[in-house]
Amino acid sequence: MSKSLPSRAENYSEWYNELVKRADLAENSAVRGCMIIKPYGYSIWEKMQRALDDMFKETGHTNAYFPLFIPKSFLSKEASHVEGFAKECAVVTHYRLKNDPNGGGVIVDPDAKLEEELIVRPTSETVIWSSYKNWIQSYRDLPLLINQWANVVRWEMRTRLFLRTAEFLWQEGHTAHATKKEAIAETEQMLEVYAEFAENFMAMPVLKGIKTANERFAGAEETYCIEALMQDGKALQAGTSHFLGQNFAKAFDVKFLSKENQLDYVWGTSWGVSTRLMGALIMAHSDDQGLVLPPKLAPIQVVIVPIYKGDEQLNLIKEKIEPLVKELKKQGVSVKFDTSENQSPGFKFAEYELKGVPIRLAIGNRDIENGTIELARRDTREKTSMPFDGIEQVVIDTLQDIQEKIYAKAFAFRESNTHEVNSWEEFQTKIEEGGFISAHWDGTSETEEKIKELTKATIRCIPLGIKKETGKCVLTGSTSEHRVIFARAY
Repeated sequence: MSKSLPSRAENYSEWYNELVKRADLAENSAVRGCMIIKPYGYSIWEKMQRALDDMFKETGHTNAYFPLFIPKSFLSKEASHVEGFAKECAVVTHYRLKNDPNGGGVIVDPDAKLEEELIVRPTSETVIWSSYKNWIQSYRDLPLLINQWANVVRWEMRTRLFLRTAEFLWQEGHTAHATKKEAIAETEQMLEVYAEFAENFMAMPVLKGIKTANERFAGAEETYCIEALMQDGKALQAGTSHFLGQNFAKAFDVKFLSKENQLDYVWGTSWGVSTRLMGALIMAHSDDQGLVLPPKLAPIQVVIVPIYKGDEQLNLIKEKIEPLVKELKKQGVSVKFDTSENQSPGFKFAEYELKGVPIRLAIGNRDIENGTIELARRDTREKTSMPFDGIEQVVIDTLQDIQEKIYAKAFAFRESNTHEVNSWEEFQTKIEEGGFISAHWDGTSETEEKIKELTKATIRCIPLGIKKETGKCVLTGSTSEHRVIFARAY
């Protein structure tokens, strides 16, 4: 129950871990570093999927599916790509088991060794671009706009539910274009899609920017990102969109015949978000009582709890409530009328608060007599008794207000925890306080690495549209043309 949750102030990490488990979102599996996403958690992910999938299709993309296994030789074709993922790859070497003749259970059959090892996909650029070679011959085949919903494996040793696991769920878009301009436009468009989803559905404000060369996706020419600030003052990368240039096209010999009858390599992009967004959703909004979910992503938007003694009172409440449930569902609101008898109303109140249900309605015999109903908001925890007549519209308006207020609260938190810093001493002080730091950097990888080594802070992004502002690097004092955003991050 929520009463036994650690507070965020006492131990933010423990609060997060316990909340994920107690709110029935996920749990650790028997396989170290992997997670089981439980029905309530998966319901949230499904709503994320549905919204994003609609947005992808609105921008002309279609879904496909590619193999889980990638021939090892594919990863060797793009040097920086394999270097970026080599340490995280799980490798399949055999295809059969057999009983141990010495009675030791099941063993790997040494005679079933694969001719070429297979990599369990850490990302799908290589296997997808090997297919694109067969799909693309001329400009008429372009642009090719494909998305895949899948699982991937990156062998992480230090894991945390949703934020970093050895296996996770995600979507990965992979597109091919006739020109560099079109590919860059696609990369930027998908960044905007992610930002719109984060802000309009997750109610989570994000910074849009470009990664430095050190933080760039392996095999990309440019990585665009959205960065969010969590309540503990750490940043979380919430989505990335990569301009691949012609790197993968050249690695897999993907050429097309242009309108001018010239043979050229295509231009590529890739972009993705994962179940890490679940972690972001939890940490951006939730409190010491449990989850706080934006209505657009809440599996249950409204729960109705009857307070009664005996079947007669319950039947009167049902008679009053069932038309309301029907009308709210007709309006597209997900409603649960909880008439279960194995838990008290007080227990139910605490449980739905823990699970972040945006609105709780409670109604008892006295409410029936008075023509009233109690409405409780999860975001502010305010309770109000109001007339039953017209409650449908009140609920719909309140859900919208909750969505907006949650975003406004998160935005105000980010703004109050974003600081301009102009000296190394101030940088060191502010980074300990947490939040985004806007500071000058001399543009070198060496300085970036040194700052990370000294403070554990990384450059989260070079914000899009950043104004030119001559200054001095906070560490070296060398000339800088604009500020970048630093933070400690997940």
